[in-house]
Amino acid sequence: MIRRNLFALLALAAACGLAQAQPTSTGSGQAYPAKPIRVIVPSTPGGGTDFIGRLISTKLNELNGWTVVPDNKPGAGTALGLAEAARSRNDGYELVVAQTDNVSLIPLLLKVAYDPVRDLTPVALVATTPMVLIVPASSPFRTLGDLIKAAKAAPGSISYGTSGTGGAVHIALEMLQYDAGIKLQHVPYKGSSPALVDLVGGHLQFAGSSISSAASLLNAGKIRALAVTSPRRNPSLPDVPTVAESGYKDFSMVSYYGIMAPAGLPQSIVTRLNTDINKILQRPDVRTALLGQGLDPSPASPEEFGALIKADIAKSKAVITNANIRVEQ
Repeated sequence: MIRRNLFALLALAAACGLAQAQPTSTGSGQAYPAKPIRVIVPSTPGGGTDFIGRLISTKLNELNGWTVVPDNKPGAGTALGLAEAARSRNDGYELVVAQTDNVSLIPLLLKVAYDPVRDLTPVALVATTPMVLIVPASSPFRTLGDLIKAAKAAPGSISYGTSGTGGAVHIALEMLQYDAGIKLQHVPYKGSSPALVDLVGGHLQFAGSSISSAASLLNAGKIRALAVTSPRRNPSLPDVPTVAESGYKDFSMVSYYGIMAPAGLPQSIVTRLNTDINKILQRPDVRTALLGQGLDPSPASPEEFGALIKADIAKSKAVITNANIRVEQ
């Protein structure tokens, strides 16, 4: 009897193990994945978008033994890669790194070949990151309040640099001007590097940047951070207050990075990828890697990611309309 019961328990355990190991179905009965998965990275190698694409690809490989291959497809300010993903087959073998610029901003400012809500499926939010508001180390502005006070005393006298018109930093600083009732002079650059060079050189009084782009100059003491734009302090800059702490309690503007897929992706595949990516984001080595880039790991459900996208598009549209932001094509 004991032996018979032992065999029964072993059979039950084996059955449970097999059930857990069952591959995901595509909805047509075919196991997923049956071939390599491509992750479209809509940027050149290097930078935050590429970092996210390669990190998630590598860790999915490690977690499941899958073949997941990042593929750089830059162009049109990161919109080209999303357009390619939007017209791909919705079978789970084409994913794309989505971000604030190519989902919430570029489609509002330029003609693109996709609708980010209609043509793409939110799969997993990976990370969020604030912008950091910075001044030269020699600046008389010690706090964001100091800068705003000076801007109110002399409207338009303070210039600020960004990586380009209509980008996330530009939108954040337009929001700040509206909330604070000030007028600053926007100086757009082609990328964050030349803006930071001019800031260090004293040709700009103020700038906004991603934390990763500004990190080396902050660490070297060549620039000073006044505030971050997230609702809470960023772990990589714990001593830097938020804009909300500086007197604008409802202010919040973060950039996000996530994984999306063509519209109509079977729910079973969405759920599997979301579950696995969220597992990856809990790993200490992954969290350390993201935090080292100024990125806050942000596991979420597909529905939460989709809600974030819709809310961000609505907020961005209001700012773009209010500030009359236009980009020449």
